Amino acid sequence: MSRRKAGGLLVAGTTSDAGKSVVTAGICRWLVRQGVKVAPFKGQNMSLNSFVTREGAEIGRAQAMQAQAARVEPSALMNPVLLKPGSDRSSQVVLMGKPVGELSARGYHGGRQEALLSTVVECLEELRGTYEAVICEGAGSPAEINLRRTDIVNMGIARAARLPVLVVGDIDRGGVFASFFGTTALLSAEDQALVAGYLVNKFRGDVSLLEPGLEMLRGLTGRQTYGVLPFAHGLGIDEEDGLRVSLRGAVRESVVAPPVGEDVLRVAVCAVPLMSNFTDVDALAAEPGVVVRFVDRAEELVDADLVVVPGTRGTVRALEWLRERGLADALKRRAAEGRPVLGICGGFQLLGEHIDDEVESRAGHVPGLGLLPVRIRFAVEKTLARPVGQALGEAVEGYEIHHGVAEVLGGRAFLDGCRVGSVWGTHWHGSLESDGFRRAFLREVAAAAGRRFVPAPDTSFGALREEQLDRLGDLIEEHADTDALLRLIESGAPSGLPFIPPGAPGTLGAPV
Repeated sequence: MSRRKAGGLLVAGTTSDAGKSVVTAGICRWLVRQGVKVAPFKGQNMSLNSFVTREGAEIGRAQAMQAQAARVEPSALMNPVLLKPGSDRSSQVVLMGKPVGELSARGYHGGRQEALLSTVVECLEELRGTYEAVICEGAGSPAEINLRRTDIVNMGIARAARLPVLVVGDIDRGGVFASFFGTTALLSAEDQALVAGYLVNKFRGDVSLLEPGLEMLRGLTGRQTYGVLPFAHGLGIDEEDGLRVSLRGAVRESVVAPPVGEDVLRVAVCAVPLMSNFTDVDALAAEPGVVVRFVDRAEELVDADLVVVPGTRGTVRALEWLRERGLADALKRRAAEGRPVLGICGGFQLLGEHIDDEVESRAGHVPGLGLLPVRIRFAVEKTLARPVGQALGEAVEGYEIHHGVAEVLGGRAFLDGCRVGSVWGTHWHGSLESDGFRRAFLREVAAAAGRRFVPAPDTSFGALREEQLDRLGDLIEEHADTDALLRLIESGAPSGLPFIPPGAPGTLGAPV
């Protein structure tokens, strides 16, 4: 890789969930294995799964994962704008790692987003001044023509920074050729000039059967396909949103040994509204013999050995949801019977005695479930921290992202929260990734649940994550045209790429 000028690439997608995040991570891991100093970047991310950097900045977890793939420390520069939905119509805006207010979708796209373009470009240029290559991830589709004027994450940043664009399509959904062609044809000529080509994701079968279509696509668009990545299970790591346990798929397939003990351990995760950082349970799913599932009905808690109430961007709303569905009563019965419950962040807050919230929901005083002697007061200032400590005789690391301030009035100390019987609560996300602590916690759960479950003595969550990132790098190395990809990153989009009509509205029929 040339050191004269930092290379760059924008990984766009025909749709949301086409595979942009994992392809970006895969390219980062492939490049760093070639000795290239590389960093990830996403100008604007919308996600409830976030992470706290060492300097106390909040960014999307996908960018933290991509930084790990690149073997660099994540920073706010890698995700300058993060939107955290609080409802269908509004989001908290996190700028350079700090919350700056709530905006409706109309308010954001009506002017605020466009004003942030200079900040996004400055962050990208700072990264390009430090690294040899910056691999950028787009959002949704670059052909969202209703939002093009205010775009700062797809063609807006590509145009501003003169980045070549690689469009990823998920062939498993069907219609990938139409999606590639249509995405290109709905862009203006100036945008199309940066679209270098395509990458097919999640292909099953014989690639030779696909090749005639790829040749026809090249004939229609004048653009090459840079690779066909095969379908690979369990690579949806650190998803931006959704109801998947992102690491479970890979681990369930790779761990062939039976449980160490005689029993499995069943974990039910309450799928609360605005669920955030559901990746907390990935480390549980990494353990042989632990079965994790998301639930939304009270009867699904009956056979669970552990119930996890995860984080949420709407604690009061989640509390109401639990009550409406009978899950609140089911949790109270569990606590009375001494059956394990773990609340994390927002889930911890709603297990307390009461909540005073004039910030998030503005609901004022709301009674909690009363399972822990804790009172919660929501503060305007958000807590963003990377705590370290000990619990259950083991070292623990985590991260905190919350407005709720807990006053712990009793119980036994547990991280920053408390424990009463078999009910635990903490604000610490990520604590279960600490291997020794996770094993100690699962032994406590198994004892309380009466299960003859024994945690495996050698499961390393960090090692499993590294293996998964290496698999992403392998996919790029083995199934992409890496020579062509490297030229694209170093030199930009090829010159003379043809215009594909009709182009964006307002440019119909001719290049501009």
